[in-house]
Amino acid sequence: MQLFFHENIQGNSFDLDADESKHLVKVLRKVKGDKVFFTNGKGFLFTCVIIDPNPKKCHLAIQERLFTPEDDFYIHLAICPTKNADRMEWLVEKITEIGVHEITLMQSTNSERGHLKLERLEKKIISACKQSLKTRVPKLNEVRPIRDLLQDKIFDTFERFIAYVDEENDQHLFKKAKPKNSYLVLIGPEGDFSPAELDLAFSNFFLPCSLGKSRLRTETAGLAAVHTLQLVNNE
Repeated sequence: MQLFFHENIQGNSFDLDADESKHLVKVLRKVKGDKVFFTNGKGFLFTCVIIDPNPKKCHLAIQERLFTPEDDFYIHLAICPTKNADRMEWLVEKITEIGVHEITLMQSTNSERGHLKLERLEKKIISACKQSLKTRVPKLNEVRPIRDLLQDKIFDTFERFIAYVDEENDQHLFKKAKPKNSYLVLIGPEGDFSPAELDLAFSNFFLPCSLGKSRLRTETAGLAAVHTLQLVNNE
């Protein structure tokens, strides 16, 4: 099955814009009567039929709607952007495929980069959803200072973890996380978190966790954290 994305699907039929129509009709050579599958990124899978294969305004009718319930757990990854933007694009693509629910870009003392183009990341996320046949698009948040995240009361009901490199921090996230919960995991920059940031995290009930014995790049650590929490909830 090939999955397509269209955010605003309402009623029993809808039109694609010029770019999407051209791709469907001219590039993929879809014709009248062909069946195609769409998602709006909010849990719905639509089985559609092409009514008018107009390359400027393709019109489709909805034959069937299927709704996928939300997971009984929630993974929120907060991560410091890497200096190389390509590495962050790779990360959001891969963790979307594996299964992340929310991503927050985070600014810390040792951050290498303070800004990323969210539009590019959002396109990577949608592309990864289509590739992995996911009907829910993860939420992407702009850069927030780490202190705001650490002190935000909205996370009081979450299991909160901060991953960093330390010989004494040797208990793996897999052993600490309990299944069927909401999680917030913080991943620092290549220079790691500052001592003051760690102290503030602990004072706000964040638990230290390890992601293994190896020293990981920021984007690798983010991928490992999301995959670990998926394993916790899908044993």
